[in-house]
Amino acid sequence: MRADTEPTAGYEDEFAEIYDAVYRGRGKDYAGEAKDVADLVRDRVPDASSLLDVACGTGAHLRHFAALFDDARGLELSASMLDIARSRMPGVPLHQGDMRSFDLGHAFSAVTCMFSSVGHLATTDELDATLRCFARHTRPGGVAVIEPWWFPETFTDGYVAGDIVRVDGRTISRVSHSVRDGGATRMEIHYVIADAEHGPRHLVEHHRITLFPRHAYTAAYEKAGYTVEYLDGGPSGRGLFVGTRT
Repeated sequence: MRADTEPTAGYEDEFAEIYDAVYRGRGKDYAGEAKDVADLVRDRVPDASSLLDVACGTGAHLRHFAALFDDARGLELSASMLDIARSRMPGVPLHQGDMRSFDLGHAFSAVTCMFSSVGHLATTDELDATLRCFARHTRPGGVAVIEPWWFPETFTDGYVAGDIVRVDGRTISRVSHSVRDGGATRMEIHYVIADAEHGPRHLVEHHRITLFPRHAYTAAYEKAGYTVEYLDGGPSGRGLFVGTRT
């Protein structure tokens, strides 16, 4: 759970499980996304053998990275998400830490940060600190891949998304509403969760996700010692930044 996420009281530990179930139910192609990122990495670092997935969450991407790299590890702030990741990947090293300040004492061929997790950083200073952390954990010639949140000019104000999934004997509906709030997205998400034993219940959470401009990502990469390129498309249509550590 990130510091700028406010779930329904008493819901913190369950958030990770519901989050994981919703995206499994949606059919998000974690395996294909991990393969595409691994290909990007090896296009630039043919001998890449190690990868650190920052903000790895429940390990949905990381478990596929672990099949593609000899040494794949994860870093995550949320203890609840790490619990799920550990149950899913008992042999993969997982660390609890903050992307702005972690220190594993090891450099990797690649560092990744997927699913717009960097949007939960609040300021460009925090973004700069995060890229400096990434650089300390990227070997010379290695790469750092970030999936950003929307840019200010690509965000759709008032966007509504809705899904109903059936996973593990539960039906979960998820409806979100996203509006511009200064330089950020303010997102409110409503869940209705029902199973045969307990019936339906309603949970709400709030996120504030920063709309960093494209040049803020580029500047953070360059200040950290990377040459950087931006690739359109990406797993969620928000593109990918790929930086090579000089």
